[in-house]
Amino acid sequence: MQTAINSGDTAWLLVSTALVMLMTPGLALFYGGMVQQRNVLSTFMHSFFALGIVTIQWVVLGYSLSFGATHGGVIGGFDFFALKGVGTAAKEGMTVPHILFMAYQGMFAIITPALISGAYAERMKFSAYVLFTLLWTTLVYDPIAHWVWGPGGWLAEMKALDFAGGTVVHVSSGVAALVAAMVIGPRLGYPNLRRPPHNLTMTVLGAGLLWFGWFGFNAGSALTAGEQASLALVNTHIAAAAGAIGWGLVEMMRVGKVTMLGVASGLVAGLVGITPAAGFVGPMGSIAIGVAAGLVCYGGVLLKSKFKYDDALDAFGVHGVGGALGALLTGVFAKKVYGSAVDGVLDGNWKVLGVQALGVGAAALYSALVSFVLLKLVDVTVGLRATKDDEREGLDVVYHGEQGYEPGGAVGGTMHGVPLDSEEPAEDPSMPKRTVVADEDDADEKASPPLSKRTA
Repeated sequence: MQTAINSGDTAWLLVSTALVMLMTPGLALFYGGMVQQRNVLSTFMHSFFALGIVTIQWVVLGYSLSFGATHGGVIGGFDFFALKGVGTAAKEGMTVPHILFMAYQGMFAIITPALISGAYAERMKFSAYVLFTLLWTTLVYDPIAHWVWGPGGWLAEMKALDFAGGTVVHVSSGVAALVAAMVIGPRLGYPNLRRPPHNLTMTVLGAGLLWFGWFGFNAGSALTAGEQASLALVNTHIAAAAGAIGWGLVEMMRVGKVTMLGVASGLVAGLVGITPAAGFVGPMGSIAIGVAAGLVCYGGVLLKSKFKYDDALDAFGVHGVGGALGALLTGVFAKKVYGSAVDGVLDGNWKVLGVQALGVGAAALYSALVSFVLLKLVDVTVGLRATKDDEREGLDVVYHGEQGYEPGGAVGGTMHGVPLDSEEPAEDPSMPKRTVVADEDDADEKASPPLSKRTA
């Protein structure tokens, strides 16, 4: 049944689309501050280039595969290929233009593969990143999005609860990140070399932008400017606050300090945890989910030290673990009175927890298997990993011909090797000076012990 466009709903979804888009540059800052300075631009590129390549993939094919008419509940068809039939009229059953709904969902598709990049930061070839991102979005994200949100998707038919992407976004990307970290191998010198964030203020700014953008991510998923959007927005804020407190508490108990990086990580964990539940639980439930996410994701980050995989920026520890936890707790705290299709465990419905666990398990298994195959395929075609020399020199210069920080950026400093107050002509800006970093990353070099708290 065709519905009329509601200007209030449309205005809210326009704003929400912009907010979710802002999250991807926010992620670039969040991740970029945690790597070494010679890799900051290459880390930025993992987010910014996704804005380009995934946008094109989405409008040509991805939206149709995710939201087209179902084929066995597994994948959409080609109904909307190249946006055929996607115009400014209201989407069937909605009060917003179809093309706006498509754009909003596209912002989710963009940030999801960018989240994976936290696992392979500082060592994946740029060509490998581009090919893997394109393939993964098409063969992993689009099918899982259809399962949960598409018309006739098999998890949607089972009434699996995922308000804004706990399973679709965070479980799928987090598990893929773990697989990527194991397939590509650790950074040079890991785990002996201490790698603190090169610019923690950048990371904190990124966390703030993620918190801000997440209001569109969660509250926008109501698709209307009404009661459920209001609830989701409030729950989002509460869970982020609770996640920061939870992470800070466990840090204080374990290492005797509450760190800024820990607070930033905890608030993101809280946001991840509340994502599947935002429009289905009450404020007290959001506190419980946020605190649990802060505590459990802290433990998830510690797993890499125990099992010796190099999830460089904790994509699995925060997004994989937090997404799975949030999806399960949605089944505990969900209530029909808040807009959920079913009540949760607290109201005596244990069946929903089984459905939630099935959704998490299916998405995790599918993402793991397909991601592994894709990584191996990319490795035999363009190669996955930068050479040791390239890693030592830094991926910014090697792959992008740029440096995030020129030596001496202030008056009296230098630009391209020439003092700013010199009359000598500067070197050609298109040929940045390549400076080889000392072999500080050699695996056999004696280095400081690992930090007892989370570092990059």
